Amino acid sequence: MSANTAPAAPSVHRRALITQLAVYPTITVALGLLGSVLGGLALPLKTLILTAIVAPLAVYVIVPTLMKANARLTRR
Repeated sequence: MSANTAPAAPSVHRRALITQLAVYPTITVALGLLGSVLGGLALPLKTLILTAIVAPLAVYVIVPTLMKANARLTRR
């Protein structure tokens, strides 16, 4: 692979798995940390708060990190 050639993007199935590996633990941790704080709120409000935290974290931090790790592993 030359310096100008980007590695092939992972398959849609692998991207789905990477996304799942990012989102599920992040939601679990967020619920564990915020569950008691959010306990008395209505479900739509809990969901709004949770997604406002989890979505940006997953999209901008966790998924890119996992994609880089995937690229390193598949180059071996």
